[in-house]
Amino acid sequence: MRRLKYLVFLLLPLLHSCSPGSGQAQIPVDAPIEKLSDRLIAEVLIEGLKRPWGMAWISPQKLLITERGGSVKLADLSTKEAQELAGVAPVFSSGQGGLLDVALHPSFSENSLVYFSYSSGSSNQNKTAVARAKLNQDSLSDWQVIFEVSDKKSGSQHFGSRLLWLPDQTLLVSIGDGGNPPLTLNGQLIREQAQNLQSHLGKVIRINDDGSIPDDNPYPSDKSLPELWSVGHRNIQGMAIDPKTQTVWSTEHGARGGDELNLMSPGQNYGWPKASFSLEYTQNKAVAPVTSLPGTVAPKWVWTPSIAPSGLAIYRGDRYPDWDGNLLAGALRNQSIVRLAVDDAGKTTQIEEIPVGQRVRDVGQGLDGWVYVLTDSQDGRLLRLQPNQVQ
Repeated sequence: MRRLKYLVFLLLPLLHSCSPGSGQAQIPVDAPIEKLSDRLIAEVLIEGLKRPWGMAWISPQKLLITERGGSVKLADLSTKEAQELAGVAPVFSSGQGGLLDVALHPSFSENSLVYFSYSSGSSNQNKTAVARAKLNQDSLSDWQVIFEVSDKKSGSQHFGSRLLWLPDQTLLVSIGDGGNPPLTLNGQLIREQAQNLQSHLGKVIRINDDGSIPDDNPYPSDKSLPELWSVGHRNIQGMAIDPKTQTVWSTEHGARGGDELNLMSPGQNYGWPKASFSLEYTQNKAVAPVTSLPGTVAPKWVWTPSIAPSGLAIYRGDRYPDWDGNLLAGALRNQSIVRLAVDDAGKTTQIEEIPVGQRVRDVGQGLDGWVYVLTDSQDGRLLRLQPNQVQ
């Protein structure tokens, strides 16, 4: 395949910030802003991917890529080719649903286990599920469902669903709130389930590698589902852990504006839909009467208007010396990557936008230290960001 390179101009960012209680994004006065145009190139490594969603690195040259329609590709960077693997179970592929994230077991080199999140069921009865399977040379085997959302819903919105391993080898799974109005469940708008401790919807759950529930989850089993880890979420599609500090971050879709960057902690309530910066889609009024509430955690950053955040990575390395410790958030609507520098308290000190020119579905750091990007289209691509040597 022809080796293609595209210039990626690092323009002045959208530069959004917000403080609790403020509904409008604004630039913090002390944020140092740089224009770094012509600093990077994006090299196209793999083309022809069909709505890719997640990626997981097997080696510096090989990775697994999920396609929302239900395929898993084994991509080889040495040949620039991607081979479809057999053995994937059927998924419900419609709208935002399908085969979603992928993650390797922390002991993958010993057990060859791969984990997948996906939507299962039908248009009238569907839910988010997590399965694991064994990776063979050209196929997957022993597909086993280890978790399913308790509530079945209709429609094709808000499944989540990023997978993230914690240092103790437990697995976090983000679950969307089920969808927008007028969708209902049990006589109320389905998004209200995000505050219901007897529902998985609008939560992050924590499970063991076999799907069992850890004994030290933060919510008491006599009052809530014991697998809950955090609550009050709309639709997290970006989740990452800092390998140096072990802090967990997430990016979450708002409605009309109100996209959030959150510093995550177990047992916390992130407010949705009781506290939010979002507006309703169908009318010009706020989803919630307030942007913050006692007992809820305020976002560290809010994007208004929305960027439609997707995959999230925390860069640790020296390929991009100025980026060490920075967050890299994919943006579907803006077709870009948003880079955020944060201090020890989680406050954003610098932000810039890196235009890519296609919807960015996932962004991650490879085992070789470079940043890789999946673009979301019927001709999706795997890109690698590298310094532009000709300036």
